[in-house]
Amino acid sequence: MPAEAGNISPMQELIATLNLEKLEENLFRGTSPQVGWQRVFGGQVIAQALVAAQRTVESDRFVHSLHAYFMRPGDPAIPIVYEVDRIRDGKSFTTRRVVAIQHVKAIFSLSASFQEDEDGFDHQMPMPPVPTPEQLTGESDILSRYLEKAPEPIRRYWLRPRPIEFCPAFPDDYFNRKRLEPVQNLWVRTTGPSPDDRRLRSAILAYLSDMTLLDTSLYAHGTSVFDSELQAASLDHAMWFHRDFSLADWLLYVQDSPSASGARGMTRGSLFSRSGGLIASVAQEGLIRKRASA
Repeated sequence: MPAEAGNISPMQELIATLNLEKLEENLFRGTSPQVGWQRVFGGQVIAQALVAAQRTVESDRFVHSLHAYFMRPGDPAIPIVYEVDRIRDGKSFTTRRVVAIQHVKAIFSLSASFQEDEDGFDHQMPMPPVPTPEQLTGESDILSRYLEKAPEPIRRYWLRPRPIEFCPAFPDDYFNRKRLEPVQNLWVRTTGPSPDDRRLRSAILAYLSDMTLLDTSLYAHGTSVFDSELQAASLDHAMWFHRDFSLADWLLYVQDSPSASGARGMTRGSLFSRSGGLIASVAQEGLIRKRASA
């Protein structure tokens, strides 16, 4: 049931959405929340496909990387079937391929690799210096300060109950439509508690990793994914999980877009814990195309 009905919170709804139904061996079915979107959110499909893959992997192996392609927009009105191919079960690594199917057609594919926890070399790039969430404008202040004059699609997005909360490090940049450097720093966190399950945490991280990336590729062009004259969609998505993490506190999502060309924008992301640990890296290319004039 939709979170807007008041019976469950958006976070509870997300967890329920990731709890796939097993149809038979290697075959699972997921549904989408009915929130008025015309297509399924890409992060949801990534997360559900990862859950499907996890259901076929030994419990002591955890995802360390995934690579995905979006082929067709998902239809939120009907279930999505996830078919898992058990590519390889090795001594240290496990590989799975998942295809998401609707209307008898593949809409998405994901390859993921899993590994047992193992000691080894350890280094990381440092987290950039940014204001803490407590020093920044919270969502309630953002709503009152920025949304009154915001375009209707932006208003609808921010006013809709969501399982993930954002706190832009530089909110003026987030809502400004001037041409800016294609760099964005956001604090993100869940709006409710999630179970203490490492696999579920990884799926939720994959879900939120698809948020705001395309916007960063558009900063340099003075527009956003909410522009009605723009056709924008994720084309592919890659993610590397470096360290275990908690969802009990804010995470910093650092993003930059090194290139846009050929109607495609490429964005990189790094997710840091509050204490500065690099927990995951992300890369995505998306379609950013001006619609033909009528």
